[in-house]
Amino acid sequence: MKEDYTYVVLADDDEDDRLFFSEAFDELKMQTKVDIYKDGVALMLALNKSDSILPNILFLDLNMPMKSGLECLKEIKTNQRFKDIAIAIYSTSASEEDIEDTFVNGANIYIKKPNNFNTLKKILSDVVTMNWQYHTNGLNKDNFLLRL
Repeated sequence: MKEDYTYVVLADDDEDDRLFFSEAFDELKMQTKVDIYKDGVALMLALNKSDSILPNILFLDLNMPMKSGLECLKEIKTNQRFKDIAIAIYSTSASEEDIEDTFVNGANIYIKKPNNFNTLKKILSDVVTMNWQYHTNGLNKDNFLLRL
């Protein structure tokens, strides 16, 4: 049965970023269910449970202790069960190396964390309403980095 909401998961070790992310979705009033994990280890434990409901969109912070976003990305991409999860890298980093590494390892989009709450809401709204099948079929470096 297809649910009538988009299931969104964020893995981020920064408490303020987690709070802003949740508040942005609360204000957007979109049909979403949001779960948040404070590190990559907790995220992967949850995803790997046999009865877990998999997210439609996974936002991954790159720089997390214990297990980085890049390590999570690589692990997710090696598991056929996770093939339908759209992965948005959500990071303060704008380094070409990070963008290249995540692109090559199969992320669907790269988002530099905004420092403005209204910009964050716009980004989240755009990402949730994006036609992921179209976006990922034509994925190239030019449309990988989300620019506003």
